[in-house]
Amino acid sequence: MGESYKVAVVGAGIAGLLTARELQRQGHQVIVFEKASKVGGTWVYNPRVETDPLGLDPNREIVHSSLYKSLRANLPRQAMSFLDYPFLKKQGGDDPRTFPGHEEVLRFLQDFARDFGLMELIRFGHEVTRVELVDELTHEWVVESRTGENESSWESKEEVFEAVVICNGNNTEPNIAEFPGRDTWPGLQMHSHNYRSPEGLENKIVVLIGNGPTAVDLLKEISPLAKQVHLAVRTPTFQMLNAGNYDNAWQHPMIECAHKDGTVVFPDGAIVDTDVIIHCTGYKYHYPFLKSNGAVTVDDNRVGPMYKHVFPPSLAPWLSFVGLNNRSVVFRVMELQARWVANVLSGTVELPSQEAMASSVEELYSEMEKSGFPKNRTHSLMGAEVEYVSWLAAQSNINPPKRWKELTVVSIVQGIAHYGENFRDTWDIDKWMQEIDSSD
Repeated sequence: MGESYKVAVVGAGIAGLLTARELQRQGHQVIVFEKASKVGGTWVYNPRVETDPLGLDPNREIVHSSLYKSLRANLPRQAMSFLDYPFLKKQGGDDPRTFPGHEEVLRFLQDFARDFGLMELIRFGHEVTRVELVDELTHEWVVESRTGENESSWESKEEVFEAVVICNGNNTEPNIAEFPGRDTWPGLQMHSHNYRSPEGLENKIVVLIGNGPTAVDLLKEISPLAKQVHLAVRTPTFQMLNAGNYDNAWQHPMIECAHKDGTVVFPDGAIVDTDVIIHCTGYKYHYPFLKSNGAVTVDDNRVGPMYKHVFPPSLAPWLSFVGLNNRSVVFRVMELQARWVANVLSGTVELPSQEAMASSVEELYSEMEKSGFPKNRTHSLMGAEVEYVSWLAAQSNINPPKRWKELTVVSIVQGIAHYGENFRDTWDIDKWMQEIDSSD
């Protein structure tokens, strides 16, 4: 056991729970701040939606969860297991499916928190409103949080910590598609963050913007009720779902413009008299509580500078982030990041110098620019997952099993492409994993 510090963890979702466990294992004093009344973060279903369906009003009441009622995981259980805590199908369990519904994932996270004694570390109903470094020499951070149901009953409290780990997730602040006429188009526009069920869309003409899992799920769910569904796709290189399989669904390139008369125009010449536009266009990284004096910025969904997606060089190791990455087996990545952070704070693993970390970040940015990768893909691990996971594992002296190289987001995407839109029910993951293990 090395050094021990008082550490604040912001959020009790997957990243926060994993981070709390690893910090506790290393002997740190941990307090987790969680706005909600239970653990699980984005996996806590909330039937409520925000007053602004597009999420553009900064004064709206924020609803953290983005789950729709019917959502099922698009990763198999095996990819959501932790190193020493597998996500098993329980005898007599409520949902034994390999690709379970969100309720089963939440139960898994609640069991994890209970079995590792994390519940007593969490302050529920505490929303973090400020994280700020107040003494560089002693690396003291003030964490201000508030409790209460509404503005009239809020009570704020400040507390000093020696380190802070930000784990508040990145599936809450909607990213909205831009197209001419968007702000004057008269119909209903909403982001998928505020979609819960297809109720109210009966006999409507709906345009879905996006080509990811959410857009596909919503198309399948809405089309039996709607009059027409039109899928607006910016990059149709990978197609999870063939809109042609549906009598009332069509796919188009991204919206060209929208008019005040309610019509939506597509580059392929289609003009659709539309009732509803749903933006299935992802989310923005959002840290309104972090006061870093410019040391950490968010620019076009690049949180930076960030050494290996975790430590801002000028504030390391006293400020860190767990869970920034996407397009990866995120459960695995977050667990390894959490263990790395705990080891670094304990002094059992050393970080490079601030200059070396900053240089590494600049090298990543330069490589992205040369390769033509957009800034908003900075934290994507598509194609780089095996290398990054292996590097993280080495920091904690973990020898990655062979299945880590086989079970990646790329292999899952390939499986989805092979099995089609019903992959969750037709893909025998257990058999596939047995073949991988038997080839060791």
